[in-house]
Amino acid sequence: MNRIARLHPFYWGSLILIISQSITLPVASQVKDFLEKTKTSPPEVSLGIPLIYFFGAVIVLGLVLFLVPMSKLRVVFRIIFALLFSWGMFVVLGFSLPLIAASLISVGTAILWFFLPRVWLHDLLLVITLAGMGSVFGFLLSPWTAISFMLVISVYDILAVRFGFMMWMAKKLSQLETLPAFIIPKDIADWNLDLREIRLTEEEPPDRGFSLLGGGDIGFPILLIVTVFSAYGLVRSLSLAAFSLLGLAAVYWIQAVFLKGKPMPALPPITFSCLVGFLIVYFVWS
Repeated sequence: MNRIARLHPFYWGSLILIISQSITLPVASQVKDFLEKTKTSPPEVSLGIPLIYFFGAVIVLGLVLFLVPMSKLRVVFRIIFALLFSWGMFVVLGFSLPLIAASLISVGTAILWFFLPRVWLHDLLLVITLAGMGSVFGFLLSPWTAISFMLVISVYDILAVRFGFMMWMAKKLSQLETLPAFIIPKDIADWNLDLREIRLTEEEPPDRGFSLLGGGDIGFPILLIVTVFSAYGLVRSLSLAAFSLLGLAAVYWIQAVFLKGKPMPALPPITFSCLVGFLIVYFVWS
């Protein structure tokens, strides 16, 4: 039973990744069909642009969290997250439902999260939002650009965790009830906890009632999978999806065996596994 308890974040994390991929690929297929029907060729974005956006957002977010009192940020950040969740839901539903229905559901779920931010609802909407983002922005990047982007962000991930910046930012965002991460409770009943009750503390990881899986640890592999789907088709993107799952398994294995549950940068092992999978898809699979 103790072994199962220690491994349960991996089970939930794997389920989150699989569900994210299962939502993303059908939506990406609909986006591809839409682009083909409208004869639209999205521009291919170079590596520099997403890097500028990413690090610009990190710098601005860090300065805002450092300089502005939490009491003045709470409502603003919650509105921003509600808008992101609404947009992600609209993208996922907009290709299969009438626009009015998709709009009503998107706005309704965002309002529900704003006033009743349960852990399960937060995780579900984050899954859908990441799937929507990957389905759209994946068509703007080549697979090589996406994997290069992940490699650079992996270096940042290592440094941010090593020097405490990642945990500092996560603690600040938890005070705003706007964690850009999946919250995985230890107890089933805690999936219904109000997000406003979740706070990151100095407790040792085994003593916390939940674990975290960063949104980027799911979102970036999804982005890469869509670029591969766009360039090489469904079968090869599914192969890469399997490699991303192996990378996530490596994260939890390293964390359990070597770090005894302490926080670690999850993106580097996931990126390495995705890189291996992509090289096989590109060079070996003919």
